[in-house]
Amino acid sequence: MEVTAKTSVDESQVWGGGNKPLNASYGKMMMWFFIVSDALTFTGFLVSYGFSRFKNINSWPIADEVFTHFPFLHGVDAPMYYVALMTFVLIFSSVTMVLAVDAGHHMQKTKVTFYMLLTVIGGAIFVGSQAWEWKNFIKGEYGALETKGGQILQFVNSETGKRAAIQEFAVGIETDRTTHQSSNGVWYENETTLPTVSLAEVKKGFLSDEALLIRTQQLDEKGQKTVLSREESLLKIDEAMYVVEGANLVRNEYGNRLFADFFFFITGFHGFHVLSGVVINIIIFFNVILGTYERRGHYEMVEKVGLYWHFVDLVWVFVFTFFYLV
Repeated sequence: MEVTAKTSVDESQVWGGGNKPLNASYGKMMMWFFIVSDALTFTGFLVSYGFSRFKNINSWPIADEVFTHFPFLHGVDAPMYYVALMTFVLIFSSVTMVLAVDAGHHMQKTKVTFYMLLTVIGGAIFVGSQAWEWKNFIKGEYGALETKGGQILQFVNSETGKRAAIQEFAVGIETDRTTHQSSNGVWYENETTLPTVSLAEVKKGFLSDEALLIRTQQLDEKGQKTVLSREESLLKIDEAMYVVEGANLVRNEYGNRLFADFFFFITGFHGFHVLSGVVINIIIFFNVILGTYERRGHYEMVEKVGLYWHFVDLVWVFVFTFFYLV
């Protein structure tokens, strides 16, 4: 009878069916599998965004006119400044994560704790900033009108050349305005919250101010919104059907409604990833304080969560580039 010799294998080098591929542990390999699959998901979202933008290139909102808010600077035109600051904070948190991983390789618990804390703070600032940006995007600033065909009509002051807010020039009309409830009829649906001014009030204010002009969402040869003459504006405002304030998944005062749809979906999906990363980093942070990884003899868990954090950072670079800059 032939006896087969058994090869001795170090069990610490084996995970579920073989030696370490690429000299990586099971946990690292699974993290890389997740990152690759998630990268394909984000790629699909950004490709869809690019296709939709190219298809509606002549009516796509101008990012510099949409993201102009900065905390505590009300009324100051600061296009993209706060988004750039958010990006810097997230990139800086990625740097502190690198330092935490490096400190873990040298078994320096104090430094790992300090840099993990900075990473958590950076991620929390980014998530909070994104929530603040969403609030301003949803609330809006100037308001607009929407035609039956879905075209957005904005207003500018011909004397100053600046945007005009509908709330400022609308003339009040003494009428009762109530939100329709579904209880008023079996086949009816609830209406959304009423805008601060009615369509009739906006039209009355527009007609009484000769300096007001309508700006359509269509871009001219210079890439700017098309401003109509006073005569053209008077004809165009008769096509208006709705008052639009801010943005949601149905209407968007900034222009093409797909812009708002993609904004909520892509930045929201990325924001969920960052929030998840912050929660995981907090758990790792407390484990570091409790000495969990000191007892294990390594800080590989910090390195694994670091891979995820760098991925989230890299994805935001692409989102920032294609959604805000290009």
